Amino acid sequence: MNVLESLSESLAAAVAQAGPAVVRVEGRRGAPGSGIVWSSDGLIVTAEHVLERDDDIAVGLADGRTAAGTVIGRDPTTDVALLRVDAGGLTAAAWRSGEALRAGQLVVALSRPGGTVRAQLGILSAVTPSWRTPAGGALASYLQPDIQPSWGFSGGLLLDASGKAIGMNTAGFLRRTPLTVPAATLEQVAATLLKQGRIPRGYLGIAAYPIRLPKNVREQLGQGGGLIVIGVEPDSPAERAGLVIGDVVASIDGDSVRHHGDVAAHLGPETVGKTVTLRIVRAGTPQEVRATIGERGAAA
Repeated sequence: MNVLESLSESLAAAVAQAGPAVVRVEGRRGAPGSGIVWSSDGLIVTAEHVLERDDDIAVGLADGRTAAGTVIGRDPTTDVALLRVDAGGLTAAAWRSGEALRAGQLVVALSRPGGTVRAQLGILSAVTPSWRTPAGGALASYLQPDIQPSWGFSGGLLLDASGKAIGMNTAGFLRRTPLTVPAATLEQVAATLLKQGRIPRGYLGIAAYPIRLPKNVREQLGQGGGLIVIGVEPDSPAERAGLVIGDVVASIDGDSVRHHGDVAAHLGPETVGKTVTLRIVRAGTPQEVRATIGERGAAA
């Protein structure tokens, strides 16, 4: 057997072994998504954006059965949702551990848009240590597989060449860009959703827009831009801190703020209840205010 035949047989065996851990998730109009068996007793991880509803969710299992799925929790910022189905003895995904991933490694994307598993071969085209999503969620690493998303891609499983699971695929973050939520992030989010049913998220309560600062202010602060406040929610942390429309937020706890992602970096689960120092520009004059981060969705 030559090298290509050996590789082909190895990849086919990996797909056959991991395939039962991939399920079909019907939670939106049109094309279904996929899901990953997180535990043998019926926990399923899927992409949050493929669930357009909280009820009437059908999960197609590898053995041909269809089970009703119940939403345990969602986290739109990492595009992760956790479901439970009333089924036991499922095959959970076998996760890769320890070894660092590198760009150029062979990967296989598994999905189940119908009754059978589908596989696509590609490489990891980009790997970075961490990444913050456009919605503000923190991923343990940025994984971009060079694979064209097809039906069922989102919520499906990405394997390395040995057949170990790397993470959950999604096309929900960036337009026309397939990405993979890494296993470490899935583990953290799923554990929190299972325990709390939600992911606590910090919030300030402002609407803001990026602007370029005037020259004299740029020289004082040592940065070119900030976020001008165009709205303040009533009884929000921002209002209680004294922020008003027209203020420009330049930094939070010494970290420069130039766009919305810089604010989102200070609004993770661990920041709820934390008091931060905002450096703002008001009427051309830099000053500091203190704000205590609130929890999004919590009663005031």
